[in-house]
Amino acid sequence: MYTNQFSTSPDPENTIPCSYNPLTDEAEAPASDRRSIKVILSTLLSGVFLLALVMVLIGDQRSEDPTVVAVKGDYQPYSSSKTSEILKPAKVSRGVSEGVSEKTYRLFSAEDGASFPWSNLMLSWQRTAFHFQPENNWMNDPNGPLYYKGWYHLFYQYNPDGAVWGNITWGHAVSKDLIHWLYLPLAMIPDQWYDINGVWTGSATQLPDGSIVVLYTGSTDKMVQVQNLAYPADPSDPLLLRWAKYPGNPVIIPPPGIGSLDFRDPTTAWFTPDGKWRLTVGSKFHKTGISLVYQTTNFTTYDLVDGVLHAVPGTGMWECVDFFPVSTTDENGLDTSVNGPGVKHVLKASLDDTKEDYYALGTYYVENDTWIPDNPVADVGIGMIYDYGNFYASKTFYDQSKQRRVLWGWIGETDSENADIEKGWASVQSIPRVVTFDHKTRSNILQWPVKETESLRLSSDEFDKVEVPAGSVVPLNVSTATQLDIIAEFVVDNASLEGTGTIEADGGYDCSTSGGAAGRGALGPFGLLVLADKSLAEQTPVYFYIAKDIDGHLKTFFCADESRSSLANDVGKHVYGSLVPVLDGEKLTMRLLVDHSIVESFAQGGRTVITSRVYPTEAIYGAARVFLFNNATGASVTASLKIWQMNSAFIHPYSNEQEM
Repeated sequence: MYTNQFSTSPDPENTIPCSYNPLTDEAEAPASDRRSIKVILSTLLSGVFLLALVMVLIGDQRSEDPTVVAVKGDYQPYSSSKTSEILKPAKVSRGVSEGVSEKTYRLFSAEDGASFPWSNLMLSWQRTAFHFQPENNWMNDPNGPLYYKGWYHLFYQYNPDGAVWGNITWGHAVSKDLIHWLYLPLAMIPDQWYDINGVWTGSATQLPDGSIVVLYTGSTDKMVQVQNLAYPADPSDPLLLRWAKYPGNPVIIPPPGIGSLDFRDPTTAWFTPDGKWRLTVGSKFHKTGISLVYQTTNFTTYDLVDGVLHAVPGTGMWECVDFFPVSTTDENGLDTSVNGPGVKHVLKASLDDTKEDYYALGTYYVENDTWIPDNPVADVGIGMIYDYGNFYASKTFYDQSKQRRVLWGWIGETDSENADIEKGWASVQSIPRVVTFDHKTRSNILQWPVKETESLRLSSDEFDKVEVPAGSVVPLNVSTATQLDIIAEFVVDNASLEGTGTIEADGGYDCSTSGGAAGRGALGPFGLLVLADKSLAEQTPVYFYIAKDIDGHLKTFFCADESRSSLANDVGKHVYGSLVPVLDGEKLTMRLLVDHSIVESFAQGGRTVITSRVYPTEAIYGAARVFLFNNATGASVTASLKIWQMNSAFIHPYSNEQEM
């Protein structure tokens, strides 16, 4: 059994009585580490050719360089001369040289270097109303979420000095319901040799007696990534206002063979039958993404376990690894330590190379600390993605108060850094989502906004069985359209579906390369236009597209098109999406949360999810509209919707005199 050293209150003023010895390649590692890394390398090399062959055979629904086609108001196909403006890479980079993923959006900038003339009115509108974001400045990864003594705690990567990445600390906020938040003082700052270049991403673990330990990555004064231990200075405080760093930090250093910039983001720990706690840390070996496993009994000393939890060739550096169980027999979430019959384990990795959060379902074998995917063809990094839009560095926690697994994700900016500096902030967190196993398909997870989101619903409008003929756009009479919760159901007329025998196969359809909402087919696209102005000069389509495969079967895609979302020339405009499983007898359904410059879209109960980050210049405030559209060439669609106006969340600094 473990010995809990963290139930008492250590002295938070205790200085760290150590000087730094550089962690060079020649640094002496514990014997267990030296032995284990040989096993790691052997494990990685064996089977690499088989896995590489599998990867070659896998098609990805997303393209690194998507063909972005603007969408006309009348939805007529565009010629290539009408594609959206081609933008070229800029030179500014933040984070990469320090050993983390790129923290600026520099895929695009205006060809002539000119930026759009943003007004204060436009920039003010972009700030969300019910997504969590700090009062100002830069934010990225969610860190260490947990529920403690009646409060939900969210920590996050934060720059207290400006709206760009740098000087990363742990911001801290608390909530009673995951919707309304109180800003608290900074939890941890970079003030020790082992984290002086950044208090980076980490996770919280609650021990059986209720006490908390946090493991986080620190960037040392030599920019070596190490894992550090912290704990509440006053465990009796439900707000956890004061934190203490363990005097013996770092508790884990990069093992031999692992790069000093390739070793980060420890997970929540899980307890195993041998009486030890285990956690995993993301890394890579050459281009193979790996998750290393460490075991401990006291959270201050660790042994590297032989082998790796999992490895996938060609996927590159694994950041922000997450590992948790889901029940295959029940709707409730599971504590991170649960394993056994009726349990699958989700392994998620944020891929540094692609900035996407890939996951797979599989089985965890505790006897040798390995995880095997149910479907190797859809392994981590080559299969399913949490969110096909702007969503990265996600993290889950088990909410013991409601027996659910809750997911957070970072929604970054895709505008210019100058615009972020002008508006004074950058990035938001996604709406927290409940994660469950899909008991119908049994091959994927479901993501759905937490129930508390519905507490923000105000008045609603209902539209029943609205006919949307092929090639049409139908306006919806909604009073204001910048804070909405939309639930929509679509039915394609039977005659069109029964006549698919005469439809030409469209087996190569891909959301990101098939023309967006302007790419017409017999059975799509059709769906909603949100954040659209009256003339449709600006619009963000979210839609279904039904394609006929070469074997004659129908496949359904769920997509979001940003290519016409803004008239600005210095913002990213992607077309995102993927296949969505649709079972026999199911209607096509989607739910959209529209919150100013964020649109989170959920298809088929959350089987496929897309987050859009958009920057309209005309479709803002009272000028924003909602439309139904059907750009199919032959199919008629009937739509039924309920649209709620959404209240703003109460997010403000905490004071002793105020209650939420």
